[in-house]
Amino acid sequence: MVAFGKKLKERQIQEWQGFYLNYKLMKKRVKQYAQQMEVGTQDRRHVLKDFSRMLDNQIEKTVLFILEQQGQLASRLTNLREQHDALEETPEISQITELREAYRAVGLDLLKLLYFVEMNAIGLRKILKKFDKRFRYRFTDYYVKTRANHPYSQLQQVFKHVGLGAVVGAISRNLHELQDRQGSYLSIYDPPALPLQDPVVDSIKAAVDRLSHSTNFLNFLAQHALIMQEELPAPTDERIDDERYHFMSLLLNLANTFLYMVNTYIIVPTADDYSMSLGAAATVCGIVIGAMAVAQVFSSVYFSAWSNRSYFRPLVFSSIVLFVGNTMYALAYDMNSLTVLILGRLFCGLGSARAVNRRYISDCVPLKIRMQASAGFVSASALGMACGPALAGILQTNFKIYKLTFNANTLPGWVMAVAWLVYLVWLWISFKEPSRDIKEPPASSSETLENGALEEGKQPLLITSEEKQEDDEDPEGDGSEEAPEESRQPATSIVSAYRLLTPSVKVQLLIYFMLKYAMEILLSESSVITTYYFTWSTSTVSIFLACLGLTVLPVNIVVGSYISNMFEDRQILLASEIMVCIGILLSFHMIIPYTIPQYVCSGLIMFVSAEVLEGVNLSLLSRVMSSRLSRGTYNGGLLSTEAGTIARVIADATITLAGYLGESRLLNITLLPSFLICVASIVATCFTYNSLY
Repeated sequence: MVAFGKKLKERQIQEWQGFYLNYKLMKKRVKQYAQQMEVGTQDRRHVLKDFSRMLDNQIEKTVLFILEQQGQLASRLTNLREQHDALEETPEISQITELREAYRAVGLDLLKLLYFVEMNAIGLRKILKKFDKRFRYRFTDYYVKTRANHPYSQLQQVFKHVGLGAVVGAISRNLHELQDRQGSYLSIYDPPALPLQDPVVDSIKAAVDRLSHSTNFLNFLAQHALIMQEELPAPTDERIDDERYHFMSLLLNLANTFLYMVNTYIIVPTADDYSMSLGAAATVCGIVIGAMAVAQVFSSVYFSAWSNRSYFRPLVFSSIVLFVGNTMYALAYDMNSLTVLILGRLFCGLGSARAVNRRYISDCVPLKIRMQASAGFVSASALGMACGPALAGILQTNFKIYKLTFNANTLPGWVMAVAWLVYLVWLWISFKEPSRDIKEPPASSSETLENGALEEGKQPLLITSEEKQEDDEDPEGDGSEEAPEESRQPATSIVSAYRLLTPSVKVQLLIYFMLKYAMEILLSESSVITTYYFTWSTSTVSIFLACLGLTVLPVNIVVGSYISNMFEDRQILLASEIMVCIGILLSFHMIIPYTIPQYVCSGLIMFVSAEVLEGVNLSLLSRVMSSRLSRGTYNGGLLSTEAGTIARVIADATITLAGYLGESRLLNITLLPSFLICVASIVATCFTYNSLY
């Protein structure tokens, strides 16, 4: 893959070549500034002033050209409007068709202009990032704040694109009117000449969405899904997406996500009682719960590789393995075998198809609804997390059929076995395997659109893997345009993928590890802790865990819609880490008696803060991940999943090991590693971002 400078040159519209930002010139100027400052011929103040002037001139050139093109489009639309009005008096099908095609032609020219704006947006974002990185100065913040907030802002003209929005509206409305008019004059036996939504309008809307996503709840929620597109899609890619898209198949993937999360947490309230009924200690519940995560460490890899060839077969395999695993979990009671119980949970972990679910959304869902699908993935996970414990609280009964026992311990296994059997039948009937006769899209990793409000001083421009690619290939800005052949290939193993991680990425993965560890400790030991200190019943524990799960979506609404518009992501990240740390500290049992309000409030603070932290952390992770980790089996999404899964395994093992010291010491012993890891992540965060900025 070539570097961004060369790619920008290749993609430029030839007749508009002189109106693009001169990225190559600005890149050379940054290098000259660095050399001059090294020898002492220039000071920083002069460099900032000179580079600001250069950027202003480049942006002015581009903005004036955009306005000129907008004027030409507006003039053409005015003429078409006059023709449209004339048709009101003497409508003819042939003239309506010609007029519709004329509007489409304007739409295609608008699409070309949008791509022009988009490439300049990336170039400006890229050169600002390069300047900050070279001089260790927050020039981007200064430049965007001073230019965007000015009443005569040229940046506003580009990145708010109010004029372009009006053109989009005019084309969409008139095409819709003409489509309706044509339908009224055709016979009912004639097939409609247009689909419900015009493809030109679809392409324009997709381009506008890529150009300026606003920071909102849907975008924030979708960041949790860790799904990305490698580079800017072309209109042909969007048509390919439409051909591969099948709504019922997407729904089946979301249902798989929901059922798997229910399967994960449905046993948490009763795992300690089940362990004791088989002659083990209550704290063995850590092994029982964690066995699923242990198997998931391996299943994530082979499911990620399998999804390169098929989506249907991995989902079928997942359903069968989960059916077998839950059946074994339920039968362990009558067999009086702890081994069968743990093996059942291992089988459940081997059926984790979340890598396939993510990959399907990344590869087969059209760009225009990919954000909604990603948000649906996260919502399904959150709903499953809440429904699992709630369902366990309902299944409080005891009866036998022949030699099979159905009670609070075994019913979660039986219910999930039936659920996966029904899902398997639905999958077999309704799933449609996408065609593989087209070029494979990249593997899922994380969303890469960076969105922010100009008026808040955030970085408002798009960042894609193209930008990250050049940073990997030309980190010192030496002007090299061609990457070595080996640097173009995706990672071929976990080890090679790990070697591609920069210090900032490692910090983000450490934060992800920390929050997953802290959440797993809180959830997995909740039944043992509440029984020991408060003598809670299974139903009470279930209600507590369900309430925690139900906080996920409301918290994300608040953060995604309000808080993220007021503060930078890095500020929210650090504040969330500190709040997690406070929640952990408040959870310790010190000298005074341990009370229900202390446990509930501290747990709520820890859990909610960790949820906020996860969304922001994954957003930042997507921006610093190497582009070579955006595709292939060993991608960034797999690394993040493995980090979180390993954290859960270690947390569950910690619970079991700490249980040997007695239940009275379990709480403090398990919280201590959480506190130390949290402090380490806070220190690493402060050190990393202070060194970068």
